Amino acid sequence: MSHLNQHHLIHSGVKNFKCDECGKQFAQKHNLTKHILTHSGVKNFKCDECGKQFAQKHGLTQHSLIHSEVKNFMCDECGKQFTRKSDLTQHLFIHSEVKNFKCDECGKRFAQKHNLTHHLVIHSEVKNFKCDVCGKQFALKRKLTRHLLNHSGVKNFECDECGKRFARKNELSDHLLIHLGVKNFKCDECGKRFARKNTLTNHLLIHSGVKNFKCDECGKQFARKVNLTRHILSHSGVKNFKCDNCGKWFGVKSHLIRHILNYCRGKSF
Repeated sequence: MSHLNQHHLIHSGVKNFKCDECGKQFAQKHNLTKHILTHSGVKNFKCDECGKQFAQKHGLTQHSLIHSEVKNFMCDECGKQFTRKSDLTQHLFIHSEVKNFKCDECGKRFAQKHNLTHHLVIHSEVKNFKCDVCGKQFALKRKLTRHLLNHSGVKNFECDECGKRFARKNELSDHLLIHLGVKNFKCDECGKRFARKNTLTNHLLIHSGVKNFKCDECGKQFARKVNLTRHILSHSGVKNFKCDNCGKWFGVKSHLIRHILNYCRGKSF
């Protein structure tokens, strides 16, 4: 078959070559042959930049673009730019209202099957990615990568409204909702509203009655680990938060805020 005729198969929609391993189909046999390598576990093509390995050379070639600062593919919907056209194509699904892939565990829907596949790992108890700094474990490598930013101390994203800095841009975006007064997430239990979904999720633990985090010092129990961590400071004697109005010191920032709201708001001493 001539090269032209082989090329025409791509546009015909006919895919007669099927992978026995995963069921994916191809219009051309040589594409199936290349694809089968992805199931073999053999990865002979290594990225000199980050060490990641690939089964096919074109996979390495496409990956290498990630390390380039050139981003020629821009989303007309939101302006986000990408180094690869395939990444832009995948991104465009985000703006689509069509989400045909549903998680049977929690009901969350996705526009792409691979996003659902990644999401399902969250419901698994398997957490193979561990933070060497604090020991926290994650089901997804990208979650660990994001988490590591918290330990780096680097916070390049600053809020123009209050000056607070963040390690990640999405954290800044979520924070800005607080200043806007936008609170789209409501607790069905008590009616309290929140600017961020994860804040609502954490709040719901209060209503669950489950308190798995216990203070070894006094026996007090908490629904969230972060609350236990803050509480432990009260036993340390360390007080790093000072009220500028009256000079009183507090071990926990939330106690200082509560103090100002209840006793020292608008007062001068």
